[in-house]
Amino acid sequence: MAGTKRPNILFIMADDHASKAISAFGHGINHTPNLDRLAKEGVLLNHCYVTNSICTPSRAAILTGTYNHVNGVVTLDSKINKDLPNVAKHLRTAGYDTAMVGKWHLGEGQGDYWDPTFIDMDGHERVTEGYATDIITEKCLAWLEGNRNRSRDAQKPWFLMCHHKAPHRSWECDDRHKDLYREPIKVPQTFSDDYRNRAKAAKVAKMRVADDLTYKDLGLVQADGGRRKLGEMMWDGARKIPNGHKGLRLIDSEDGTVFTFSDDKELAEFKFQRYMQRYLRTIQSVDDNVGRMLDWLDRTGQAEDTVVIYTSDQGFFLGEHGWFDKRFMYEESFQMPFMCRYPREIQAGSVCNDMVSNVDFAPLFLDWARTRVPNYMQGRSFRQRMLKDKSGTSSSSADVDDWPQSAYHRYWMHNDEIHEAYAHYGIRDQRFKLIYWYCEALGVEGARPGGEDHKEWELFDCQEDPLELFNVYHDPAFRDVVAKMTQLLEDKMEEIGDEPAHQTRSLRTAASAEPLAKL
Repeated sequence: MAGTKRPNILFIMADDHASKAISAFGHGINHTPNLDRLAKEGVLLNHCYVTNSICTPSRAAILTGTYNHVNGVVTLDSKINKDLPNVAKHLRTAGYDTAMVGKWHLGEGQGDYWDPTFIDMDGHERVTEGYATDIITEKCLAWLEGNRNRSRDAQKPWFLMCHHKAPHRSWECDDRHKDLYREPIKVPQTFSDDYRNRAKAAKVAKMRVADDLTYKDLGLVQADGGRRKLGEMMWDGARKIPNGHKGLRLIDSEDGTVFTFSDDKELAEFKFQRYMQRYLRTIQSVDDNVGRMLDWLDRTGQAEDTVVIYTSDQGFFLGEHGWFDKRFMYEESFQMPFMCRYPREIQAGSVCNDMVSNVDFAPLFLDWARTRVPNYMQGRSFRQRMLKDKSGTSSSSADVDDWPQSAYHRYWMHNDEIHEAYAHYGIRDQRFKLIYWYCEALGVEGARPGGEDHKEWELFDCQEDPLELFNVYHDPAFRDVVAKMTQLLEDKMEEIGDEPAHQTRSLRTAASAEPLAKL
């Protein structure tokens, strides 16, 4: 049983860190010993989901405990209203000392891996020499120790958000890890996906490892008439690496190694290996620095009294379906990693299979702070969901018994011509996932002027089809499931006040002409 002392809360969030790239989740891609400590000494969540799989909206949902149509941050270009309440303001009112160090990304840009610019409390910009992941950690530790001209009341509990840039594109690692992951990484089963039996959205997306990565993404230059030319970032007008192998010679921008290719398959898999090497190397620095934070808690005797959470602002594709990036409600992008350690409450080595979303984070923090969750927040604290007794069963309470086992997602940015990811929304329960893809030429936020109308449904059986290869929405055998999931989706949208772009009342009524099968 936890004592009366309110815990400190250390919230560590990476950017674009896929669950599969944390060894505690058991996929065997890499080794993250410090992150694994959190799972070994606390709880790992298998079904934590993002409400909008893109950086800025996810961060707004975490801070406010509201969905993006409510907080107004629906795209990367949206700005959060700083006058609105957020979880840090509530915690300060409740007596917590609070700070956020690192990537804000709610009006500001991406930042740099090397010699990044930080904005201080007075709005001044200062360049700090070094590697971003190390610097962010050092600034966090300095705040905790009360150094660098900032004193902190040691008697107060504290809430610290440590937000890393890594492993966001363009995946620039530090010098310590540049030789890691030289051995080939297993290519995903769906890497050469042909997108049959899926919505059109999957086929038209410009997020393919084989087609859409740039020279800078992969640390390469192109040999061109004896000269070497370095590509620039895509959003700065960068050139993509050609996907045809004939006559193509690529050069490592650091060591000068020359690469040639015998066929297009070899070239595509070369791009995958380069991508994964660069991505995983940046994660290794995150893991090292999480270890520094945990060591500091041990050294100062605060480990027992501190909640430590590690997560990412969304998931990320690691070659599944041939993709990198995020945006989609498909599982690799939709799922957020989440691990939590709090020795006074959470049984070491626990696993939670309940479904939670990032709108639930703010209520969770306030629950630990023993302060009221305001009515405007749409999430719910899942603190009780993570509590386990010695037998490993969930703690019993009214909150546990009526927990909604579903997660809602909505992506609005169809006007992004770089990635061509269609606007969509949907809902997932413990077995099924329903997605509605929509883009209209005019009149819908997220639509691209001049684009074609497109509306389409997908239903996946996540138990029988975990790779999400077969859309069974139109399969007569799933007629009752369609009706059930459509009802669940519409009920959720009504509950949170989101406006649908579909009209399926008649469809649901027709599908429900006979009693629903018990699912």
